[in-house]
Amino acid sequence: MIYIRRAGGEDRHKPKYWAAISQTKELIQEVCKGGISPLEQNQVIKTVHGGNNRGTYVVEDLVYSYAMWISAKFHLIVIRAYKMLITQWKVGSRQTISPEQKDTLHKIVDHKVNGNQGLRAQVWTRHNRHFKINSYHELLAIHFEDAVKYLLEMEVKQRVEKEEIKSLPYPKEVIQVAQQISNEFNGSKYDSWHVSARNGVLTAMPLPPGFYPTMNIAEFTKRFDSVLDLLYGTDTLRVGRYMLAEMNKKP
Repeated sequence: MIYIRRAGGEDRHKPKYWAAISQTKELIQEVCKGGISPLEQNQVIKTVHGGNNRGTYVVEDLVYSYAMWISAKFHLIVIRAYKMLITQWKVGSRQTISPEQKDTLHKIVDHKVNGNQGLRAQVWTRHNRHFKINSYHELLAIHFEDAVKYLLEMEVKQRVEKEEIKSLPYPKEVIQVAQQISNEFNGSKYDSWHVSARNGVLTAMPLPPGFYPTMNIAEFTKRFDSVLDLLYGTDTLRVGRYMLAEMNKKP
């Protein structure tokens, strides 16, 4: 038995108040279930009212309970110590995640991929690579919270598959001419082509620079320049513009 006394010098911390709360009573019942004899059960907590040894005495387990009741700081120390112990146990035993934790991860992935099987495979692959495992079944329990955070924050993008280019239902000869033009154009041999269809025959003729099917543009420019020189050297254009403006004024 260990003697406990009022801590902090405050009446509210007297052991009798701690012993009276329901949580302490339930704890005493649990301690008594530990296989101790009826005689020892009566000694789990004992109060001596007189003599030199007066005070409250409890078994070791209850000492920690009383200390946590009067000190929030000590309560937190016990919690952290317990967490550290559990973590060390999980690391040492390499305990993997439980079925419930696996189900939680599955639900996160299902929500993220929205039925897209391609994205599902991508998410699990990235997850397993991140935690250096072959399958999520191998995920250690100590990494469960990290896995939840990783999956929730993961950004996924659906791969855009290239559309297959299919040949249009053109006649064979049209495709051949188009292929000929494409090859010549890519080789930069010709810039212009004249395509004609006569008597059911499709032909393609490359045009030299400046040449159009109906005229030789270079020859046309040479001759038209002389006409412009004549017109700009007289009043012909000025008079013609004046007459055109007058005609437009008439109703």
